[in-house]
Amino acid sequence: MDNSSPEPISFLSPNPPNGTSLPITTILIVDDSEIDRATYVRYLQLEIDHCYRIIEAETLEDALELWRSQAPDMVLLDLKLPDGDGLDFLEYISEGHVDVRSPVILLTGQSDEQTAVRAMKLGAADYLEKKDVTAISLSISVSQVRDSISQVRDRKQVEAQLIRTNEELIHATRLKDEFLANMSHELRTPLTAILGMSEVLQKELLGSVNERQQKALGAIRKGGRHLLELINDILDLSKISSGKMELDPHPFSVQNICDSSLVYVKQQAFQKHVEIYSHIAPNIDNIFADERRIRQVLINLLINAVKFTPNEGRVSLLVSVGCGNIWEGEAKVPNLFKDQNLPMILFQVADTGIGIDPKNMHRLFQPFVQLDSGLNRQYEGTGLGLVMVKQITELHDGQVIAESTLGKGSYFTIALPYKIVPPTPRSPEPVTPFSLPDARSKNAIAPLILLAEDNEANIQTFMAYLSAYEYRVILAKNGEIAVAMATTHQPDIILMDIQMPVMDGLQAIRLIRADHKLAAVPIIALTARAMQGDQERCLEAGANQYLSKPVGLEELVRMIGQFLET
Repeated sequence: MDNSSPEPISFLSPNPPNGTSLPITTILIVDDSEIDRATYVRYLQLEIDHCYRIIEAETLEDALELWRSQAPDMVLLDLKLPDGDGLDFLEYISEGHVDVRSPVILLTGQSDEQTAVRAMKLGAADYLEKKDVTAISLSISVSQVRDSISQVRDRKQVEAQLIRTNEELIHATRLKDEFLANMSHELRTPLTAILGMSEVLQKELLGSVNERQQKALGAIRKGGRHLLELINDILDLSKISSGKMELDPHPFSVQNICDSSLVYVKQQAFQKHVEIYSHIAPNIDNIFADERRIRQVLINLLINAVKFTPNEGRVSLLVSVGCGNIWEGEAKVPNLFKDQNLPMILFQVADTGIGIDPKNMHRLFQPFVQLDSGLNRQYEGTGLGLVMVKQITELHDGQVIAESTLGKGSYFTIALPYKIVPPTPRSPEPVTPFSLPDARSKNAIAPLILLAEDNEANIQTFMAYLSAYEYRVILAKNGEIAVAMATTHQPDIILMDIQMPVMDGLQAIRLIRADHKLAAVPIIALTARAMQGDQERCLEAGANQYLSKPVGLEELVRMIGQFLET
């Protein structure tokens, strides 16, 4: 377009353009007839509830130039122009030559059905014959297009807001996951030393320990394990809330899971003289669920029941199966489950404890809520146990109900979908028997272990334990040194911490595996992060096994022995 060509721009509104409160719509009028352009402007000027910014063009070339430079909201387009066809303009738009398509109202002096059909196929918003154009018909057409523009803008604004919100949520989730991973590492790292060194001392690997010292060490280990359980609960709760907890369902014995759960609380119950009773309905064998998670649910409920039951009280674990009004077993079946009339298996933990005030029942399954939360509270706890119970149960498509009478006791009932599962429990993986070495032949060369670890307390713990079993240990305090020492010393096995300075453990494992001389050396990955996907990343990098800190030292030595004997 000739740069000297005028670009007529005018505002049509009862209010001046500066400071107007009315919405402004920019319209490009393309017509080689000055009379027709003036007519359309006059018609638009009759509207009193909208402000229009008018741009005019006489040719197709001018129209395209103004389209690119002014980005109008809509176009009133004549079909016949001196240098082209209005359909060419529509075709240009439809082929994606512009980022945003403005709606076009096509105006023509000819009545041609084929042209109208083609125009609509090319994306015209409306098609008007000039002889029929009046102030009313043009106002209606423009208003409809304007409304559609408004709807599109609103939708795009909502979509943009949703995208921003989603990005913020993803960012917040990433920050939360990273925070939890870092906190896991920072808490598990000292716990490795606390639990590990107390185990070393209890086993008298660093010298004899008297009875009082053994009790003190036992208290240290108990406190450390309690803190570890708290860390695991927080991580599990985070996984569930973010949808990252994955279940591992398989058939398992109801009797076995009940027995193993009761073992966990029997010592605590014995100390309080609380009677433990259990009953499983006959003919129940296997169910299909995540055994570890269901055990976690039962243990949480049993721990709470024993904790809140006074001395000489009673805690019961009852298992029933049934549907509707027909049930086998001693569990007290809530009416809700009867009314649902679905086959279910119920795990019920009943106690003769302090009970729960009815006004507090709605707070039971809220995270970090303790019903007794004052400074003088009598019972310890974090308020995470019942939250885990509810969320793990719901992951299994189950339900949990709490019933309680203040001063008399409580019933917590877990209902899971039930169908008879053939007794095909998973065969345990064969474990090569391994005896911890007591002494070695004078001529035997002790296996060489490369320990890659940067935390001094953990180094002392691992060194003390491994040396007590007569292993030779060499130390690398970062991944880069570990790779160099592995190449130089050709160790029999490598213990690789994952989070280390200079070079992390994953990169070190990959470089070690790239050396064909070290390809067969067993690598046990040790990490204090213990987050979702950490194990997979370690194994993908080339580790043979994965242990999360704090590591059970006896388990570690047993695993080392199994690798060395293969």
